[in-house]
Amino acid sequence: MQCRGLVRGVFLVFCTAIILWNAAPNGFAQFSNPADSSRSAASIPDSALMQPEALLRLLRAGGADKPLVLQVGSRIFFAEAHIPGAEIAGPGSQPAGLQLLQSKVAAEKKGRPIVIYCGCCPWNHCPNVGPAYKQLRDLGFTNVKVLYLANNFGDDWVAKGYAVEHGQ
Repeated sequence: MQCRGLVRGVFLVFCTAIILWNAAPNGFAQFSNPADSSRSAASIPDSALMQPEALLRLLRAGGADKPLVLQVGSRIFFAEAHIPGAEIAGPGSQPAGLQLLQSKVAAEKKGRPIVIYCGCCPWNHCPNVGPAYKQLRDLGFTNVKVLYLANNFGDDWVAKGYAVEHGQ
């Protein structure tokens, strides 16, 4: 129970920082321009969204349909708690994160099931999933889903009692 509170607290602090960073008048953040809606989480089509319960079923089933799960957010959050078997692909809002994402999928077949997620903050404020989704689609990946975390990873995965791993 104490871990959940810590995870939730860390997520809230990070979300507040992202919101303030994106609101900076000098455009410090790459996505501070609200007109650039093609790179926001809202730009992801509904058909590409996956609910946590659906991902959980896929992961439990295993087999050939088991997707490559990539966390496209902060390394700090990944180390705190992440989906078992997920790999860090760096923040999708940063050029270095997108480069890491590209290197993670370089050897994958274009039809491989891939699920990306962030969970840093409420869906409509996430700066990472939109650019990461676009990057994967631009690279030719045809089976990309984005884990829909309405509030954040702490509330929508950890608090539901779903398994997590720590570290890295």
